[in-house]
Amino acid sequence: MNDDSQILIARLLSHQTLRRDDKLVKRVLSDEQFRKEVDGRLLAVGLKLLDNVYADHVTLALHRNMEPKIFGAKDVWQNNNFGLSRDGVALLVVLWAQIILPKRERQETHQHAEDDQNDMFGTEKPLPRAEDTSIGIAYKALLADFGDKLGKKTRLDMNLGILSKLGFIERRGDVIVEGPLLDLLMDTDVLKERIVNGALADVFKRSPPQIIPVPRSAPPIEIETADDIIEEEILPAFEAPPPPPAPLAPIEDDTPAKD
Repeated sequence: MNDDSQILIARLLSHQTLRRDDKLVKRVLSDEQFRKEVDGRLLAVGLKLLDNVYADHVTLALHRNMEPKIFGAKDVWQNNNFGLSRDGVALLVVLWAQIILPKRERQETHQHAEDDQNDMFGTEKPLPRAEDTSIGIAYKALLADFGDKLGKKTRLDMNLGILSKLGFIERRGDVIVEGPLLDLLMDTDVLKERIVNGALADVFKRSPPQIIPVPRSAPPIEIETADDIIEEEILPAFEAPPPPPAPLAPIEDDTPAKD
């Protein structure tokens, strides 16, 4: 007989991720008894519910004690079941460091992506959602900074396509933003210190890169007119350069000519 715990687990297996504002997800995150039931059913098949307060989605992952039996089944430890090459894994870590770490800093200080100054009452506000603090990384900047180390443009484009299909990132034209899995499957507590003070220390010592706030989902903009409401298309996340100014007309000289 189907029940809510079965439905939730089946949906997670089918869709890979669900949003935190989903009815059953909200219940499993707030109802202790329901959470125990879901965790018990997942544990029976070696899985666990994966969530954190900084992410807008939840997903399923292998339980820790199942990893050696799954990834260690062969002679070589299969620690990467997404089929990513070394430069693909390196790109994933770079994107996580460039997108997730600044996002979490904004969430902890209760700032939105479009905020450009500190709010003295900001820490009293609720923790902002990931999509409200999401930032975009310009593709051209990523290529200029890391292209030589990550296989140049061809390999970079190929790995970006793979990461997008896997749900780690999303593409918005020339901008790369957080996907539903980027802040779920990367262990921030373990990686942060190693990344900031280790592998990418030289990157974080530079001046902060230009970041682009990108709303990952937004309703169409409605403009009320005298007759009705017209629905317009959303403008792209980045603005095109303004057109050049029109040439000035020559100024006529009203001074009378001399004889």
